[in-house]
Amino acid sequence: MAINVKLLKKICEAPGVPGYESKIRRIIIDEVTPLVDTVRVDNMGNVIALKKGRSSDKCAMVGAHMDEIGFIVTHVDDKGFVRFTTLGGFDPKTLTAQRVVIHGKKDVIGVMGTKPIHVMSPEERNRMPKIKDYYIDLGMKKEEVEKIVNVGDPITRERELIEMGDCVNCKSIDNRVSVFILIETLRKLKSMPYDVYGVFTVQEEVGIRGANVAAHSINPTFGFGLDTTIAFDLPGAAAHEKVTSLGEGAAIKIMDASTICDYRMVDYMKKTADKKKIKWQPELLTAGGTDTAGIQRMGKDGAISGAVSIPTRHLHQVIEMAHKEDIDGGIKLLKVCLEELDKYDWEHR
Repeated sequence: MAINVKLLKKICEAPGVPGYESKIRRIIIDEVTPLVDTVRVDNMGNVIALKKGRSSDKCAMVGAHMDEIGFIVTHVDDKGFVRFTTLGGFDPKTLTAQRVVIHGKKDVIGVMGTKPIHVMSPEERNRMPKIKDYYIDLGMKKEEVEKIVNVGDPITRERELIEMGDCVNCKSIDNRVSVFILIETLRKLKSMPYDVYGVFTVQEEVGIRGANVAAHSINPTFGFGLDTTIAFDLPGAAAHEKVTSLGEGAAIKIMDASTICDYRMVDYMKKTADKKKIKWQPELLTAGGTDTAGIQRMGKDGAISGAVSIPTRHLHQVIEMAHKEDIDGGIKLLKVCLEELDKYDWEHR
């Protein structure tokens, strides 16, 4: 097992919050263009890469969102401190004293600040922090800040990718690991029964917006979401709370809060993984959703849809972590599932 950590690092570290995906989109276009037959960018900013199969009678869409959770500037106060709101979901307690990057006229580093614990009242110490309690300290006066920063500038987390044991650790593993997996799958695909649309979607973290538009345009017969999922395999977790565990294989989604995966696709993916001796684990997530929902529902005919999910610890925090074997398994599982779509009986029973 070996993955291209250098490429994964490049993808994860690139900025790209919802609605501001330009820099990661350029990387994706450069990487995927030599691997497919055509590449286009739609009005939303989705990158749609087509790899032609032996037949165009049916097609498969694979969605991996390129956006990451982040923030956007809402105000600069009289002392130069920056206020913000979120783009996507955050656990506020994870933000204290963390570095961020404001992408203004130039990139500038800031620090998330809040009231020091030394001057908090007992009541303040005992309550959970809220997003509104935080500001960003750039270490500059207002006059200097305003030369660089404007209301509406996007903000990303400042974290480089490192290898930790058998894992990779970085900001934006959700969902850049899936961007990486889709690129590597398109690289390895040789012969597919049907056309494959690899779609790198935008604005998933604020409502599956890009996938909805892309699926409506493509109208896929088959659909695969490609995203991270919770790995709560940590101290204090009960067995039924884990959802998935790191190192136990890529997960085959059964359902989440936005999707009940097609029972035929779930059966097909499980049987295909077993036949090819690819380690997998089931995923049943009672909260949260992915592009799978848009792919399944937004084509005019609907799509026979499922998902490959990558177990991830510390999800939607400042850093996230995934296991290299699970990432490699995700590539193998997606590849073989796309190559053998014509070997299953898809009739409703």
